[in-house]
Formats: sequence, C-alpha cells, structure tokens
Amino acid sequence: MNASPSSLSSPVSGTLMDLQEALVLIRRGAYLSIAADESLLRRLPSGNWIAGSIPYFMAQDGGETSRQKLFITELPAHAGTPLLRWYDNSNLHKVALDAPAHGLTVLIVPAFSEVHSRFAREAPAFEDQYMKPLVGWIAGVHLDDLGQAAPRVVNGQTLTFSGEHALAVHIPLPESIYPRIEILNLFRPGSGDVIRFPSIGFSAHECFVNGELVNLAQYLGQKNIDTRLPLVADYSGAMINVSFKAVDAAAGQVDFYAPVFDDVEYRIAEPVPNYAKTFAQSLPADAVGASWSCNCILNYLYGELEGQRTGPMTGPMTFGEIAYQLLNQTMVYVNLEKL
Repeated sequence: MNASPSSLSSPVSGTLMDLQEALVLIRRGAYLSIAADESLLRRLPSGNWIAGSIPYFMAQDGGETSRQKLFITELPAHAGTPLLRWYDNSNLHKVALDAPAHGLTVLIVPAFSEVHSRFAREAPAFEDQYMKPLVGWIAGVHLDDLGQAAPRVVNGQTLTFSGEHALAVHIPLPESIYPRIEILNLFRPGSGDVIRFPSIGFSAHECFVNGELVNLAQYLGQKNIDTRLPLVADYSGAMINVSFKAVDAAAGQVDFYAPVFDDVEYRIAEPVPNYAKTFAQSLPADAVGASWSCNCILNYLYGELEGQRTGPMTGPMTFGEIAYQLLNQTMVYVNLEKL
C-alpha cells in the first residue's frame, strides 16, 4: 500500500522480494505488511512491520512458491502513526471498535487457532464490524509442513511471534482518501440441490438436502461431488464460499475451512474452467490501482496458478481471506480512492 496519494493509480498491491531488499525497507522505517515462511521472518530485524507465515504468492511474475522470498506491501502512514495491536478471544470483538474513525485495518490471524475459530463464527456480529474498513488474511504454512509446523503471526516492533493471537495494524487515513474493499469471487451457486445445516460449525455429519436429513459425507460420495468446488451462499447479493477441507467417509464427517451457518441456504458451486484467465477477465478496470490484495491457497492449488498471473493483482496466497468476515476461495483487494 503506497503512502503517497498521488500514486494511487499505480499497481502497488505489493512485491515479492529477497531478504536484502526487505531489509532496506525495514531499516528505512516504513510501515509494512509482510508474508513469508516463518524461517525467513525470524531473520528480520525489528521495525514497523506486521507479518504472517505463508510461502505461497501471486508475485509480479506470476504464482510462486518460495521459502526464500518475502511478499511486502508498504502501508500508508501519512495521516498519523499506524497502531499495531494484539487480539485474542478476550478482546477480538473490539477489533473494529479500536479502528480509527477514518482509516483501514489489516488483520492477520493464525490458521487453526482458537482466535481463528472465533473470528470465523462471530465476526459478523461484532460491534461496528461493517462500519470500519477491515481486510486481512489467515496465516498458514507450507502444505508439506501441515501437522508439523504451526502458522505464526509476528509483531515486527517487538519481534513477538504467536500462533494463538491475531494481530491488527490500524491505519488512520486522511479524510480525502477512502478505502474501498472489493471481493472477487469466481464461484456462483450451481443449479443443484439446496443444502442447509442444523447447526453452526467447521464440520458437519448431517445436513438437509432439499429438506431431507442425510449424512453429508455419504451424499457427497453418492453424487460424486467435486469437493474442489465450494459451497456457495447468497448473502444479500454477495456470494460467500465455504470450502471443503476433508471428507471422512468412514466417520461420516465433513470438515470445512470456514464455518457453515444454520440459517443459510447453500449450493455446490458451478465449475470454473480457467482460474487465471477468469480472474483477469473478471477484474474491473479500476482494480489496476489496488493498494492491497490477497488470494486463496485453494485457488492457487486447484487453479494451478503457479507460473500464471491473475491480471495485475499481487499478494499472498492464504489459508483464508478477510473482508469484514472470513472468506474462502476468493480474492480480496483494497482501492484507496480520492474523495
């Protein structure tokens, strides 16, 4: 995110760089959002940065997996000093209340933590949650390290690493600049069965299919559902995905990357034939000036985006995206617009 309003028309959503380039920015005192493998984050000096662990990126040259590079976005600091603040289950509900009256908050949450679970379930009901611009992402690990390494979030000012706390940077903005948050979701509900759930959660055994109670794992197997396609719900015109994490047919359990809710109708998404091309074609013209962006690791994997570009947008490929609430299999970006 570039600090200069005069450059808001430039594609400045971030750059993948090596350690030496990152050190120059940190030592200059710039406020930065950083994504990199934990081993690389532990080599950084203290400074005005916020970070999360992830080694997957949509870089300036295309999708890339790297444990030796860092993705860095410069944050604006021309209307006051950005404030870094930790959140756990006791104060997470205050994340929007703590935000500046006019500004932007970037929140990084470690995957699989209690604070991740609470944010996913309860964020839509937090006070002022949709009144203050809030974006962010879910920190993760290299998929080879699942079950062996924990996702981390880092406060660069104190060099504190945490796998149980979320970290926000609250950024005041001048009244002349407005942060517009956009969600790009390639998926639309298919024409198949209507699925509802009896309770809220990250997993489910049973669900209602067209009003009939069935075991979800059995249903997915019998219908030969491609679980790379998410469940999609229409939230007052906004398409929100819930991605499948695992299907245990023996136990009859299905796990998700985001919670399902008991008051929402879902359908399996329509297939997307070409992720990279569809992303590029779906971006509105003003997305070229995006100042911050992230995309989903599932889009990276299922869309085979390594080496491909999704238009001009760059950013980390994450274990979840945040645009006021937790999202899956979407791209989120922010435009800083002059009023």
